[in-house]
Amino acid sequence: MRKNFGAKALLFPMPVLIIGTYDKDGNPDAMNAAWGGISDDTQISICLSPTHKTVDNLKLKGAFTVSVGDAKHVTECDYVGIVSGHKDADKFSKAGFHATKSPNVDAPLIDELPFALECKVISYDDKTCRLVGEIVNVTADESVLTDGKIDITKLCPIIYNPSEHTYHSIGGKVGNAFSDGKKIS
Repeated sequence: MRKNFGAKALLFPMPVLIIGTYDKDGNPDAMNAAWGGISDDTQISICLSPTHKTVDNLKLKGAFTVSVGDAKHVTECDYVGIVSGHKDADKFSKAGFHATKSPNVDAPLIDELPFALECKVISYDDKTCRLVGEIVNVTADESVLTDGKIDITKLCPIIYNPSEHTYHSIGGKVGNAFSDGKKIS
């Protein structure tokens, strides 16, 4: 028997996305966002309330980065999600994050998070809270590569469980995409 939960924002897995922007003075800012994902070959869509400082920044600069939260930095990633940049302009450094300016967009790469998308703003709608970004580059630290490819076990991304308000790491390989299904005839 199934239990109905009604219309809720529940989907699994839900990535922990850390959005990086620069403010009007060039100071880096970061926020934790869970409602987002790839929406086209070179696009990402994320739901961000217009009250966030990050939204002010990305409207001003037309750019942002999306780092994937990892198990090594779960505390820091949670911190930038529970503290407002409007109330604490120094939350980026208080989280222990360090910024390197992206060579491709006017936004910071977070040195401690080894994987990021560098994005230009395509659109943002205050009413729907929907941000759409063009992915202009994907960057990964060599520490999370195996044979030149991103190794998810080295990256150790975390996911958010909105049902229990917990973070989890992703488990091991269970199959081969575009291959295992061929066993069914």
